[in-house]
Amino acid sequence: MLRGREPDQQAIDVLLDQARAGRSGVLVFKGEPGIGKTSLLSYAGERAHDMTVLRGLGIETEADLPYASLHLLLRGRLDCLDALPEPQAVALAGALGLAPTRTDDRFHVGVAVLSLLAELAEDRPLLCLVDDAHWLDEASARALCFAAHRLHAEGVVIVFGARDGFDPAGLPERRLAGLDDQSAAQVLADVAPELAGPARRRILQESAGNPLALRELPRTADVPAYDHSPLPLPERLRLAYADRIGRLPRPAQTALLVTALVDDGDLDRITNVCAGLGIEPAALGAAELAGLIRIAGRQAAFRHPLMRAAAFQLSTYDQRLEVHAVLARLLVDDPDRRAWHLAAAATGLDESVARALEETAHRARERGANVSACAAFERAAELSEDPELKGRRLLAAAVDATEEGQLHRAQQLLDAATGLVPDASARATLPTLRARIAFGQGAPRLAHELLLNGAADVADDDRAAAGLMLVEAARNAHRLGDADGIVAAATRLSRLDLRPQDDLDLARQTALSTAMLLTDGPATALPVMRELVANSSRITPGMHSRRINAAYFALQTGDFQTAWEIARAAADECRTAGEISKLAVLHITLATSEIFLGRFTDAIATASEGLHLTTETGRHSRAGCMQGMLAWIAAARGDVGRCTELAGGSLEQYDANGIVNGLAWAQWAQALLDLGQGRLAEALDRLDAAMAGPVRHQYQAVHFAPDQIEAAAHLGLPADEPLRRYEAWAQASGLAWAQAVLHRCRALLEPDSDRAESLFHTAVRLHSHGGRPWESARTALLYGERLRRERNKRAARVQLRAALEIFQRLDARPWAERARNELRAAGDTTLAVGAGDGLPALSPQELQIVRLAAAGRTNKEIGAQLFLSPKTVSYHLYRAFPKLNVTSRAQLAGLDLT
Repeated sequence: MLRGREPDQQAIDVLLDQARAGRSGVLVFKGEPGIGKTSLLSYAGERAHDMTVLRGLGIETEADLPYASLHLLLRGRLDCLDALPEPQAVALAGALGLAPTRTDDRFHVGVAVLSLLAELAEDRPLLCLVDDAHWLDEASARALCFAAHRLHAEGVVIVFGARDGFDPAGLPERRLAGLDDQSAAQVLADVAPELAGPARRRILQESAGNPLALRELPRTADVPAYDHSPLPLPERLRLAYADRIGRLPRPAQTALLVTALVDDGDLDRITNVCAGLGIEPAALGAAELAGLIRIAGRQAAFRHPLMRAAAFQLSTYDQRLEVHAVLARLLVDDPDRRAWHLAAAATGLDESVARALEETAHRARERGANVSACAAFERAAELSEDPELKGRRLLAAAVDATEEGQLHRAQQLLDAATGLVPDASARATLPTLRARIAFGQGAPRLAHELLLNGAADVADDDRAAAGLMLVEAARNAHRLGDADGIVAAATRLSRLDLRPQDDLDLARQTALSTAMLLTDGPATALPVMRELVANSSRITPGMHSRRINAAYFALQTGDFQTAWEIARAAADECRTAGEISKLAVLHITLATSEIFLGRFTDAIATASEGLHLTTETGRHSRAGCMQGMLAWIAAARGDVGRCTELAGGSLEQYDANGIVNGLAWAQWAQALLDLGQGRLAEALDRLDAAMAGPVRHQYQAVHFAPDQIEAAAHLGLPADEPLRRYEAWAQASGLAWAQAVLHRCRALLEPDSDRAESLFHTAVRLHSHGGRPWESARTALLYGERLRRERNKRAARVQLRAALEIFQRLDARPWAERARNELRAAGDTTLAVGAGDGLPALSPQELQIVRLAAAGRTNKEIGAQLFLSPKTVSYHLYRAFPKLNVTSRAQLAGLDLT
């Protein structure tokens, strides 16, 4: 019986009932050892008598084996792999060592786990119990948390039990405290009804409400009455277990050690190791009778993790060496586990074991398990006999630590490798890694200097490596809005005698043309960029970094449709292949293009999904940009609260990482909100302030120049600088819509009515070529306002109606209201309130799903595309149909979903 855990049991019951109704849920129980996590998971398993139950476990000695815990959880249900989409089945099979690995995207496995759990819940609800989650290997934890975040309508419940070492990545948590006095007394009475007096009071006091302590401490010898010194609870329990283990015969104690070191609890392997040590199976029976382990089927497990820890700690060094050696001899079919047991059995330097661990590390990398690879490389370095090999392995470990964002550990490994790697290629890696660490630790200027100096050091020996460092230096400087840094890196890059090389050549051109835009201006740089975009047609599928660069150039030149098409093609490839890590940066390009193309609803869907992906994949540096773009759309639509919240989040991200792109969107969003609310001075002040900082070197500075000009013109202030800025770019772009906006800006600043009329007229004509509906509506609104003020109400109504129609379609409420008020003043009394863009009731995810369904995709295909389960897709369609006034998928094809 569980005492004092009624609220926690109720939380479990709610989750299970929801699963029976088709809803999914996740819960993480966290607390100190023995606080009751395992008991609550057992309670959940007992209550799920009508559900499929999977049980997993984090095992301390397997924390460096990639996907070990995931395999333990899923091992009995891998026959369902064939039901998964082929790329997901391949990814999961590769991760679990059942097939060759074909992708290095570590998040693809999480998508496959989600699909497999949904498949297993197809016939009846599914409960996954994962105990000791703080000991999950990093790859398993990442996959399970990714899947848990995307559960919705599958009828799947995941319950984790963990100590504080487990990062639940935002999953719902319940912290378990000690039992209240009454419940603690009841537990003690249950297990030791005869206990009374000082001994009872001492145990109640020292247990601090810890249920395991309450059960185990009465088993110890009587505590002397004079001993009042408190002991830390884990130590107290260790002593209790030590006493129980010490009473066992010596063979049974050794059998316990073997059970502790056989990670998966395989009874056959445990008995084989015991046999190799000359121990009879009866020794295991003695340990079971003592209540330390339980044996069920062909599995043996400790009754509590602390018992396992005590069995290990009470063994001698020689005993552990012997057991590890026997295990290594038996694990010839499992090279990764064998390598770690060989390492544990090593008593000095051993190159053959180091090589085995290095091979294990490479296999872990192939499966996207960089944390496991780092541990294997580091241990291999410790066992290396040759100093140069030691240095190479430490350097490899530092690379993996950096990939995982473990920057302090990476720095330590890098320091240890320094001086041990004499060849040029390895020396080129050192400054690059040091720069990445410095950038991640908030020292971007140091990162830039490290890359410049590192490139100078290796340029004579390895020009390509020097070029890569300079490209990285330019990229970092651009992310920080550091114009001088971009130019300095590009100048050195141009002096290198580099031969054309695939990715390096395009990356080099990216850096050089970005610097050219700063030094020579758009008239020189934009033609070069347009040529690079034109060459993108020769980029073969799968070359995502080159496509990202080409889309970036298209954005810079104002060719937003081409930027969208390039990024969309690359994103579709990434979705099909399950390469989730690359999607976040592609979503930035897609959402930016959609904003400029006037597809605000699409941009919300894209940026919202991108924001989720940045969280799920740990790419937090991208979050600020997503938040900034969403803030801009909220500003255009007059949603003050949402704009303020999102812009604030984006500014916080900038404060944390110094990346300027998100800052540019956030500052522009705040100014646009002011402009839409008629706060002209505030809008102008914000944009002037933005131009005084690093944002002035971002492409947004070109596109918010017309807003500066509009605010300044209405305030009767000059706007020479923003006009020059926009004029230089617009003329170099050669785009009709850019010329239209330029004519509008000139018209706003033109005091002569006739010349202003001519400029506005030309702007409207140029807008008719299409490309920027938002800007077209802004031009029509401003032209209509001027015509009305000049008493030409009939002509004003034509422009204002055109503006109103677009603003309503974009759901830009303050701008639509402004146009509506102007129309009333111009004598139009037939106005109707518009219904927005026709899709306002749909959430961003519902819109994505509805569009794919309208295109004829099945729920399974949609799920694979959006990394959702088919049941979640069905749930969203069920919610979307009433909003669209349809009752079937067939009706979706007849709707305008653009």
